[in-house]
Amino acid sequence: MEAEYKESGMESGSGKAVAVANKRKMRGWDVILRFFALALSLAAAVVLAVDKETVVVQVPVAAALPPLSVPVAAKTSYLSAFVFFVIANSIACAHAGVSLILALAYQGENKAIALTVLIADLMMVALLFSGIGAGVAIGVLGYNGNSHTMWGKVCDKFDKFCHQAAAAFGISGAAALLFLLLVVLATLNLHKKH
Repeated sequence: MEAEYKESGMESGSGKAVAVANKRKMRGWDVILRFFALALSLAAAVVLAVDKETVVVQVPVAAALPPLSVPVAAKTSYLSAFVFFVIANSIACAHAGVSLILALAYQGENKAIALTVLIADLMMVALLFSGIGAGVAIGVLGYNGNSHTMWGKVCDKFDKFCHQAAAAFGISGAAALLFLLLVVLATLNLHKKH
């Protein structure tokens, strides 16, 4: 009898140990994902914020005169969609930093903070995807042009600028997916508790 009692005590103790280990494992993934979301959103904001290129374009003046060489610059600040993208990624980076500090400080023990961070994570997913959508829309317009509005292609002239913008969109997409994964994991974690 005593041996059975001890064995059942061990089983309940080991059940608690497994629950604690799973909780620590979940917190570890939460911290790692938040760190990478912070790094990626910061990288995307910086990559596009410093993106600029100046090229010399030949502008024909008249048929009898030689074309003029005019330096033309492309900067992120010239396009409001790109500015929005940089701001959206900066906000996501700041949120990731604050939520990382909260994740380390409270370790998921405070349900109100956990729910607030979950809602804010969901808002970051929406914000990042909207920034990516706005940036990519302008990027596609710059890459293909639009014959209906008489807008010519610019990516054939500003090759470096367009490649750097495309890299920023990809990096930001990875950050958005990490925030989405954080939302899914937090939702599953809340579902397991109930």
